[in-house]
Amino acid sequence: MASSHSSSPVPHPSSGGSEGIFRKDRDLSSRHYRPVHSLPDVCPKEPTGEAARVLCEGPSVVADQHRWTVYNSKVNLPAALNDPRLAKRESDFFTKTWGLDFAETEVMPSFYLPNITKEHFGPYLQETAQREKIHERCKSICSNKDELDHTYYLVLDSKINIWLKQIFMKPDFALDDPTTFHAVLPWSHFNSAGGKSSRDMASSRLLQEKLSHYLDVVEVSIARQISLRSEAFFHAMSSQHELQDRLTETTRAVAVLRGRAAAIERIMCEGPLRALRQALTRSNCARLHNKLKLMAAVHQSQPTVQLLLSTSEFVGALELIATTKEVLQLELQGIHSFRHLGSQLCEMEKLIDKMMVGDFSMYSRSDLNRSLEDDGQVMEKDRLESLVFGLLRQRKLDFLDIYSDEMILAAKSIVTQSVVDSVSQIEEIDTDIVTKLADQMRLMTFPQWFELLKSVFENFILFLKRIKVTLSVVRNVVLEALDSNQKSRLLERAAAGGLTEAPGTPLNQEEAELAYLTHEGLFISDALNDAQLHLGASTGQEQSSTVGPRQALSRMDGCGSDSASGTTESSTSREHAFHLSNNINIGGEDLMPSDLELGRVANNIQELLYTASDVSHDRCVKVLMARAKDGSLERLSSAEFVFLSQAVEGFVRDTEKLCCRRSVSLRGALQSQANRFVHRFHEERKTKLSLLLDNERWKQAEVPAEFQDLVNSIADGRITLPERKPQGTEERKPSDYLHIDGQKYAVVGTVLLLIRIFLEYCQCVNDIPSISTDILTRLSDLLKHFNSRSCQLVLGAGALQVVGLKTITTKNLALASRCLQLVVHYIPVIRAHFETKLAPKQYSVLRHFDHITKDYNDHIAEISAKLMAIMDSLFEKVLSKYEVKAPMPSACFRNVCKQMAKMHEALYDLLPEEQAQMLFLRINASFKMHLKRQLARLGVHHDGGPQHGLVTVDVAFYTENVQSLRALEKLDLNMAEIWEQKR
Repeated sequence: MASSHSSSPVPHPSSGGSEGIFRKDRDLSSRHYRPVHSLPDVCPKEPTGEAARVLCEGPSVVADQHRWTVYNSKVNLPAALNDPRLAKRESDFFTKTWGLDFAETEVMPSFYLPNITKEHFGPYLQETAQREKIHERCKSICSNKDELDHTYYLVLDSKINIWLKQIFMKPDFALDDPTTFHAVLPWSHFNSAGGKSSRDMASSRLLQEKLSHYLDVVEVSIARQISLRSEAFFHAMSSQHELQDRLTETTRAVAVLRGRAAAIERIMCEGPLRALRQALTRSNCARLHNKLKLMAAVHQSQPTVQLLLSTSEFVGALELIATTKEVLQLELQGIHSFRHLGSQLCEMEKLIDKMMVGDFSMYSRSDLNRSLEDDGQVMEKDRLESLVFGLLRQRKLDFLDIYSDEMILAAKSIVTQSVVDSVSQIEEIDTDIVTKLADQMRLMTFPQWFELLKSVFENFILFLKRIKVTLSVVRNVVLEALDSNQKSRLLERAAAGGLTEAPGTPLNQEEAELAYLTHEGLFISDALNDAQLHLGASTGQEQSSTVGPRQALSRMDGCGSDSASGTTESSTSREHAFHLSNNINIGGEDLMPSDLELGRVANNIQELLYTASDVSHDRCVKVLMARAKDGSLERLSSAEFVFLSQAVEGFVRDTEKLCCRRSVSLRGALQSQANRFVHRFHEERKTKLSLLLDNERWKQAEVPAEFQDLVNSIADGRITLPERKPQGTEERKPSDYLHIDGQKYAVVGTVLLLIRIFLEYCQCVNDIPSISTDILTRLSDLLKHFNSRSCQLVLGAGALQVVGLKTITTKNLALASRCLQLVVHYIPVIRAHFETKLAPKQYSVLRHFDHITKDYNDHIAEISAKLMAIMDSLFEKVLSKYEVKAPMPSACFRNVCKQMAKMHEALYDLLPEEQAQMLFLRINASFKMHLKRQLARLGVHHDGGPQHGLVTVDVAFYTENVQSLRALEKLDLNMAEIWEQKR
C-alpha cells in the first residue's frame, strides 16, 4: 500500500473517554522527520578494508553487536564429534587424541541473554488491559450477527452444505481414496462400455457447471467474510502504516546513535582500549611464558630426581616429586604431554621408598658392625638424618624394626668375634677339633675365660654407647619434625585467620577491571590469583610463610639441575623442606605423620635403647651359661666367684646408667649361678665342719695370733676376712685363750675355724649382696649343725665312738659350753651385719638367729645341768654311806672335798668366775640336800649332842676346803640349812 494510508486512525490511549478509545495523535505532523529510508539488514555482513582492520583490533559496540563468534556456539565439540549421523569412529578416539582426562562437558548458558521472567511483561499487560476489555465487549456485540450469517449460509444451499459435509468435511478425506475421488468427480459416467455419447457429454458439462457453482459459492462466502471484517482489515493496514513510520523514525535515531557511538569509540575509547588490550596481552604472554618455563622445569624434574638419588639425597628427591605432582594437578592439569608423568612419579616414589629402606638397612649394618675401637661419633650423620627424615616423610614408621634386627645380629657377632680373638691367643685349644664356641669356652681356664667375659662386657658397653649416640640423632630428627609440625599448624591457623578476613576485602578498581576484561580469556584464574597475591604481598610475614609450588619447582630446577653441590641439607634447610612438605596437601592426604605418630616413634626409640640393653644382657647370659653348662662355675673358689660377681655387677651398673634400664636377665643368671655356688659353698663348709667335729677331741687348743687379730677386727666393726699379711721374720706366739671384750675364751680348734667360716659367709654377702637371703639361711643351717653335732658328740657321748675318747670329762663339758658361749656372743654381730644387707621387707628371715640363740642357750643350760648331775650322783653315792663317828673329819667328807677340788681344777681355767661361782653354788645346794637327807635318815639333830658335834666338825672341814678354792673365797655356803627345824 501507499504511504498515504499513514493518516488512517490508529487506536491510542487518551485520558478523556470513559471507555478508553484509542485515537491517533494529531500532532505528529508538527514534528520534523528525516526522509524515510529502507530499514537496514538486521544481520550486517562482515566489514572489509580499513573498517575491518580497525574492528578486528578490539571490541566494537557498533560492529560487533551482531557478529557471530565461537562463543555464541550452542553445540560443544564433543557433541559435534559424536554426531550419530556421521561415520562411526573408534571408541578410543578421544582418549588417543586428547588424553585420559577427556570428558564431555555441558554448555554454559550465554552471558548475553538475560533471564526473562514474568515481571518483564508487567508494563505491557497493564497497557493492554484496557484494550482487552474493549475487544471482549465488541466480541459480545458481534456474536448475534455471526449467527445470522451462519444461518443464511445454511439456508442458502442446504444440499451443497450437506454434500460438502458428507465429502469434504469428513476427517478421513483423501482424494487418493477411489470412493472419495468418485464422490467428488463421478467419472463413472464417462467410463461406460458404449463409448462417448451425447448423454455423457451433457453429464460432463453438468459436472463442470456444478463445480463452477461451487467455486462461486466459495468466492461469495469469502467476499462475505471480507465484507464482515473490512473494518478490522482497514484498521490493521492503518496500524501497519503507522508502525512503518515509527520504524523509520527509530531507524534514523539508531543511525544517529550509532554514528555518535562510533565517534566516541574512535576519539575516546580506541586508544585506551588498545593500551589495556596490549597490557593484558603482555600479561597473558608473560603468564604463558611462565607456564612454558614451569613445563620446562617439570620436564627436568625426572633427571633432577635421578641426580639427587645418585647422591642419596632422598629428601630432596621426595620434595621435588611432591612439588612436581602438585604443579601437575594445580597448574598443568590436562596437558597432553604430561599425561603419564604423574604415574611415573608415583612409581619413582615407590622406588625411592625401597631404596631408603635398603639404604637404612645397609647403614645400620655397617654402623653396628664397624670396629668398636673407632671413636664414638656417629657415622655419616648427615646421611642418617636424611634417611630418617625421608622415612618419616613417607610414613615408613617401622624403620626401627630394621635397626633392631641388625642390632641383634651385631650383638651375636660381637660375642663370636670376642671368643675367636680370645681362642686365637690360646695355644692349648685346637679350633680345628673343637669347632663350637661353647666347647672352646669350656676348655679355657677360669682366668682366660674371665678375661674373655670382661672383654665381652667392654665391647657391649662400647656397642651400647654407639647405639645410644645413633638413636639420639634419630630422636633429634623426630623431635625436630614434631616441632616443625607444631609450627606448621600455627602457620595454618594464622593463614586461616587471614582467609576469614580476605572475603571482606574488596578488590580495587584496576583489579576489578582486569578481571572483567579477562573473563573470556584462558587466564582468569591467574588474574585472580595475582590479585590475591598482590593483596597479600603487603604483609611480609605471610609472604615468607607461604611458598608456591611453581616458585619452589623453579627454585629446585634452577639450583638442582646444574650440579649436586647444594644437596647436603643443614638443619635449617630440612626444616624449610618440612614446612614445604606440610604445605603440600595433594588429594587431601597429609604426607607427614601426625603428632601422635611422631610421639610413638620417639617412645619406640627409647624402647629400642632398652631392647639394646636387654639384648646385650642376653648375649652375656649365653656366655655365662655356656661356661656353667659343665658345672665349672659351681666349682669356683669364693674369691673367683666374687671376681665374677663384681664384674657382672659392674657391667649391669654401667648399662643401667647408660640406658636407664634395669635388665634382669644377667642378674637372674648370676643369681641362679650364685644359688648353685652358695649351695656348693655351704656344702663344702658344712662338710668341712662335720669333719672337724668328728676329729675334735674336745681339748683346749692354742689360739694363733691371726685368729686373735681376726676377732679384734670384728670388735672394730670390720665383719670381713682380713687380708693375708706376709709372714715376718718374727713369729708371734700363740695364746692359750681367745680374748674378746675383756673375757677369756678357752676354745677348741673347731670353733676357731667356725669363726673364720661364718666370716667367709659374711664376706660373701659383702661381695654378692644379691644372695644375702640365701647365705643367711645357709649360715643358720651351719650354726644349727654345729650346735646339734657338738651336742651329739659331747652330751650324747658320741665322741667316745667317733674319736675314741675313753670318757666325757667335766673339762670336755666345760670346754664345749664355753665354745657355745663364744658362738652366742657373735650371733648378734652376724645378725646386725646381715640386717644392713637386707631390704626392710626381708627382715623376717632374721628370726632364724633368734631361734639359733635359744637353741644354743638351751644347749649351754643342758651342759651346766650335766655338770650338776655328775656331782649330784657323786654326792648321792658318797653320802649314802656317811656315818657319824670318829675319826673326824670323816672319810666321806674327805672324798667329797677331793671331788670338789677336782671339779674346781677342771672348770676354773675354762669358765669365768661368775659362772664358776654360780655352778658351785648349785653344787653346794645339791650337797646340802643330800647331806640333809642322810642326817635325817641317821636321826642326827641340831640338839648339841655328841653326833651333832661330829657333824659340825665335818661340815666345818667341808666349808674350809670349798672356800679355800680360788674364786670361791667369798662364796656363801649357808650350811645351817642341813638341819631340819624342830616342830
